Amino acid sequence: MTQRDVVFPPGRQALYERNRYSPAVRANGLLFVSGQVGSREDGSPEPELEAQVRLAFCNLNAVLQAAGCTFADVLDVTVFVVDPEAHFETIWKIVPEFWGQAPYPALTGVGVTWLYGFQFEIKVIARLPEAGRA
Repeated sequence: MTQRDVVFPPGRQALYERNRYSPAVRANGLLFVSGQVGSREDGSPEPELEAQVRLAFCNLNAVLQAAGCTFADVLDVTVFVVDPEAHFETIWKIVPEFWGQAPYPALTGVGVTWLYGFQFEIKVIARLPEAGRA
């Protein structure tokens, strides 16, 4: 089996090891980022929705930066939202703070009933900078 080229953001490796998954994996010029939630350093959820969404984006940004990427490198996004009908507008007013101007990445939104105590999760696929390509 080929060894995975895993990316860990600073200061959170223990959290990923405890939960037995990789925050991101590099492969074929792409970065596959696991779902990021609005978790504090200890892994607990940020209780307020807007703060939780911002923290999820900050956690995502930390993974992207650890791989040498930015939000501009993101090609595909999947968001998971508990009770999307009630939370969509609150979440969507925060997105431009991170994505910036169009054109935006491709997006899939999925309504879910449970996210381990979180209300929002975001996972992405990004292109790696030329220097980081294998």
